[in-house]
Amino acid sequence: MKILFAASECAPFFKTGGLGDVMGSLPKELAANGHDVRVVLPYFVQKLDKKTQEKLEHVTDFTVGVGWRQQYCGIKKLVKESVTYYFIDNLFYFDRPNLYDYGDDGERFAFFQQAVIEMLEKIDFIPEVLHVNDWQTAMIPVLLKDKYAWINTLKDIKTVTTIHNILFQGVYDQYVLSDLFNIGYAAFHEEGLKYGDKVCWLKGALYYSDLVTTVSPTYAEEIQTPKFGYGLDSDLRRIKYKLVGILNGINYDTYNPEKDESIPYQFSAEDLSGKLKNKKALQARVGLPEEADIALIGVVTRLDEQKGVQLIVDAMEELLNFRNAQFVLLGTGKSYFEDGFKHFTRKYPDKCQAIIDFDNELAQWIYAGVDFFLMPSEFEPCGLSQLNSLRYGTVPIVHEVGGLKDTIEPYNEFTEEGNGFSFHDFNVKTMLDTIDSALKVYYDKPDSFELLQIRGMTENNSWEKSAEKYIEQYKHLVY
Repeated sequence: MKILFAASECAPFFKTGGLGDVMGSLPKELAANGHDVRVVLPYFVQKLDKKTQEKLEHVTDFTVGVGWRQQYCGIKKLVKESVTYYFIDNLFYFDRPNLYDYGDDGERFAFFQQAVIEMLEKIDFIPEVLHVNDWQTAMIPVLLKDKYAWINTLKDIKTVTTIHNILFQGVYDQYVLSDLFNIGYAAFHEEGLKYGDKVCWLKGALYYSDLVTTVSPTYAEEIQTPKFGYGLDSDLRRIKYKLVGILNGINYDTYNPEKDESIPYQFSAEDLSGKLKNKKALQARVGLPEEADIALIGVVTRLDEQKGVQLIVDAMEELLNFRNAQFVLLGTGKSYFEDGFKHFTRKYPDKCQAIIDFDNELAQWIYAGVDFFLMPSEFEPCGLSQLNSLRYGTVPIVHEVGGLKDTIEPYNEFTEEGNGFSFHDFNVKTMLDTIDSALKVYYDKPDSFELLQIRGMTENNSWEKSAEKYIEQYKHLVY
């Protein structure tokens, strides 16, 4: 099949979160299955390293109408690991220090989406499947059936929209229809873009796409409820016949404890001795006492309520005072959370070290070196940290939501089944009780704990499995 992904980020070029990881892995896996896979991205010139920039080939350029303005659009191309990447070049929109959070994001991504569609004939590539991701590309399925419906070569394209996080929907005033997209009100209705008196790009994609996916089966169910749907739950229930949850995977080449050169010691499920060495190296690096026998709990996260950080902060005093455990955290985010963890680091330096930073290498050291990975997200579409943890023999402790529920099977002390620990009620007491259960196994049943580690390491959470499910869905659309 001919498949084109449109997205606002993609590892290793630029990423801010899970979307970037997915775009960095899924297209490669599909290409390895023999499909013609291409990815189109904005050319965030300040985020792209100079070496990559030098390899880009200029394909063509044209102008795109954004309201009354005619904007330059250059198309650059790079082939890497069997995937063709196109970068849409416009310095006015994309030559900025960050990817998002500008006052004109609506205009920036209105330009990008129209450029994606208008480039197809010019680069002589008409995909069978055009797979868009999140609000930044959610207008593409609408535009194909509205503004560009007259173009004969585009009429058979099947569209897929993936919701990576429904919290972000692309809600704008009605003026965007004429001022940014040069379209009328044909798509402004309840089973289209209408969202109260506003325009919602993601809502439009729900109705105009041929298939809607999200990044775990449980999240697909959750977003159909008022608690998790953020205003779109009734629309999702209406289109549930074409809504599918497919779990994300992780790149098993990148995340491989036997070959990972970013960690001090390599190790495997057959020989865990390197993991213990990594633990001591991590303790030394962050300034914790180098004690091999004490349970080490790790967190790598954005410091935000969504990630359950409030629960962790509220539990810290009791955790550090009354539990035999060390705690290491890496992350940045809201200043009051940063200040809270700095306070605990000062107060309990022998038990807690919080590194307020963004450091990919240190994150790998934590996945490889800690005994437990704490991830109490309030909601979590899929989550990759728990999958990375499993891969590195680190036992996850998670809140049972979204992809965390789908990937972590709670440990059963009677049957010895499971690959981690989880809790349902979102409160401090339940989380601490679950941590206590985990520590009990760690200290009282070391053989059972090692089995948990090995089970996690030998599971298959690779993109290979996920890619097969996407291929199956694409085939239903195309054939």
